[in-house]
Amino acid sequence: MIAEKGSKVKLDYEGRFEDGEVFDSSKHGDHSHPIEFEVGAGQVIPGFDNAVIGMKEGDEKEFSIKPQEAYGEQNPELIKKFPREALPQGQNPEKGMTVLLATPTGQQIPAKIAEVDEKEVTIDLNHPLAGKTLIFKIKVVSIA
Repeated sequence: MIAEKGSKVKLDYEGRFEDGEVFDSSKHGDHSHPIEFEVGAGQVIPGFDNAVIGMKEGDEKEFSIKPQEAYGEQNPELIKKFPREALPQGQNPEKGMTVLLATPTGQQIPAKIAEVDEKEVTIDLNHPLAGKTLIFKIKVVSIA
């Protein structure tokens, strides 16, 4: 069977950056936790979705995805400054920390602290993988 739009696929994968650093994998120790999704349903980033089309069970592939087909470019408008007092009391913000921000609807959004000074905290609301080229190595486990 060949993977096409509408197929349900199960894949083993490894995702890494251009410098070789692995950011995600379906292998955890001796165990594999394959990703499952419907091809073309928008459940994964477009570049990943497109790469699976035409593959067969057991096929392996390595490919790279540019930011435009992954999580987009860094958006400078998503970098915001907040007064330190806006953070919960007792929190000592540090550069690189991830904080959860609440939206008006109550949804929690993770954000990374980019800078901290005596008066303000700069928070980056971009997706952590925005602006990065992603390299994936995948193996098709099954197609339904």
